Amino acid sequence: MMHDSKGVARLFAAPFAIWAAIFIVLPLFFVFYHGLTDGQGAFTLANLWEAVQLEYLQALGLSVELALISTLICLVLAYPLCMILQQIKRGRMLLIFLLFLLPLWMNSLLTTMAWQTILEKNGIINMVLHALALPEVTLINTPLAIVIGMVYNFLPYMVLPLYVSLSHIDKSIIEAAHDLGAGHWQTFRRIVFPLSLPGVISGCTMVFIPALTTFVISALLGGNKILLIGNIIEQEFTAAYDWQLGSALSMILMVFIILNIVLEAFSGHDAEEKVEQAEQGVKS
Repeated sequence: MMHDSKGVARLFAAPFAIWAAIFIVLPLFFVFYHGLTDGQGAFTLANLWEAVQLEYLQALGLSVELALISTLICLVLAYPLCMILQQIKRGRMLLIFLLFLLPLWMNSLLTTMAWQTILEKNGIINMVLHALALPEVTLINTPLAIVIGMVYNFLPYMVLPLYVSLSHIDKSIIEAAHDLGAGHWQTFRRIVFPLSLPGVISGCTMVFIPALTTFVISALLGGNKILLIGNIIEQEFTAAYDWQLGSALSMILMVFIILNIVLEAFSGHDAEEKVEQAEQGVKS
């Protein structure tokens, strides 16, 4: 009987295994192959050495900086929003939740182009400032514009895990903390935030990784004047046709992604321990 169940499980897993082999394993193989070989197919580390030159490291550093800023802004915006959604009526909650999920239902290229229209020199913001007799501001083709685009596109990825994490907190634990004399800030710091840490870590990961690797947002809102690592990789593959250097840069970028996943794993373990400590502290 157990052999039959294992056979059925393998049968159902076969489509995913085929999908993973074609769209995950095979592309990674080609990235490593081109990154570690020269034009004739001979093994070399010259591509990796070129990938760690100053100009590429500067682009990588700027990408990490903007991704961290966008992740922090998403967290600051999403956390109070999710706490508010926990308190309001279900009908209004669904409406507000829907508004924040709308970007997920639309093509990110279209939404980013909409922001391009808003932020450009003759865009909506400067039109309003001009109507109010205020000086115009330069937003397009700046790091600020890229951050705005990242926050708009990736904010739902922070809202979803945070809302799920906060909705699973037992309200009786919060009520017990208040009964024991804890104030709102103390309850948040000692109970709510530790219990929501898994959602915080998951949301930060889901925002940071796409923000680090994006190239469409920076190309449209940065005007190719601000090159992030994703833009350089895209240009190496599509414009310069230097697959060796593009693959090497992709390998460097994968190191940061792997480090982020490892950090999430360790942080998730610590978060689970804090959750258990918070629950035990309230019960005791």
